Amino acid sequence: MNITTEERAGVIDRLIDAEQERFRKMHPRSADAWQEGKRHFLYGGPSHWMRRWAGGFPVYVDEARGAHIRDIDGHDYIDLCLGDSGGMCGHAPEAVTDAALRQFKRGATMMMPTEDSLWVGAELSRRFGQRHWTLTTSATDANRAAIRIARMITSRPKVLVFSGCYHGGVEEAHVEIRDGRVGLRNMIHPNGIDHDAVTRVVEFNDVTALEAALAHGDVACVLAEPLMTNFGMIPVDPGFHLALRELTRRSGTVLVIDETHTLSCGPRGYTGIHALQPDIFVAGKAIAGGIPAGVFGLNQEISERLWAIVPHVNPRERQSAHLGFGGTLAGNALTIATMRAVLEKVLTDENYGRMIATATRLADEIRGLIEANRLPWHVTQIGARAEIMFMAQQPRSGADVIAGRQAGLETLLHAFYMNEGILVTPFHTMLLMCPATSDADIARHTAVFVRFIDLLRNSGVI
Repeated sequence: MNITTEERAGVIDRLIDAEQERFRKMHPRSADAWQEGKRHFLYGGPSHWMRRWAGGFPVYVDEARGAHIRDIDGHDYIDLCLGDSGGMCGHAPEAVTDAALRQFKRGATMMMPTEDSLWVGAELSRRFGQRHWTLTTSATDANRAAIRIARMITSRPKVLVFSGCYHGGVEEAHVEIRDGRVGLRNMIHPNGIDHDAVTRVVEFNDVTALEAALAHGDVACVLAEPLMTNFGMIPVDPGFHLALRELTRRSGTVLVIDETHTLSCGPRGYTGIHALQPDIFVAGKAIAGGIPAGVFGLNQEISERLWAIVPHVNPRERQSAHLGFGGTLAGNALTIATMRAVLEKVLTDENYGRMIATATRLADEIRGLIEANRLPWHVTQIGARAEIMFMAQQPRSGADVIAGRQAGLETLLHAFYMNEGILVTPFHTMLLMCPATSDADIARHTAVFVRFIDLLRNSGVI
């Protein structure tokens, strides 16, 4: 069946409507809960992200264990979203739960360190390189701190980011290049910030544009993921990281690598696998097993430059402790206890091996179905993470994603998957493994993907 692009879009919209109606009928208790939630919360739920699911409203969770979630309507889901990486350890892993309960009974937050923090600091350096670490309550806060430190030591105003990036609520990262012009990304609304004054943005993998942007001499830091994961996965070109490191050093620019998502690559992250040399290393989400946490680590040179401005406390002097980052709950004893459990007992070599093998099987099976059905789609895998993208070639930049993304098809997949008992990240089509993800879970996903292809074929979309 040959149909026009406009007709195809209309068919997809009708399929989405049908799936959302099926979802509504299957989830009466969640539907009622959502209506009640809208009476009390600004955007319906405790977090505005919760409204972003493709069913028209979110499922309300009863409990989550391992790689599965059960909702209040009694449905079981294979969770391949895993809290958009925050649940990468799996839900309620025993080691983390036990550590959290033990520490809760001994005190959750005291604004003073525990001995567990000594182990955590040493382990962070063992995994990610010798650094001086600080904890925050999120990766957003860690990125804000890294930016503030870079500005302090360079006296420069701007942050360079890559179009299509995501680094949490960091204001400087809310821009993108679209149709050749810089503007706010992803429907973010203006809020009085002059982004021209605080940000430079270039396309990922574009060494020439990067060099030109740094040549102005006003960029305090480059804030980058090792490869882009939150705009659809955009792999890194060979040699790009070497160029990025050389250009930042030449221009006196601090290099910040945000590994919040790419911790899925392995115990030492993408940085460890590929011997990257960031000045500041950032991570968050999964690193404390779901307890809100972020970390950032400064190398020796950056630490010394900061200490030259704000030295270690002299006990004979009263010194303000406020550096413009962190918070009262940062580094609390509960977070430290769970982070130790994660690093010591959950995100281990053995578990990463299992997670990556599971992701490889999932990616191979998806790839085989795409090839067998001659579909112009692809799947990208990095470590324990895979992504289905409805375009023939892997993108090299945010511009490629904008040009090729099929948002309607993504929404349809999300809604169809939920109705078939599978959760994937609602913002794009990312599938993440945890240690508890099983071969049976992958087999079930493959069967659902087959049904999704059949739905599209029978409707004339493909």
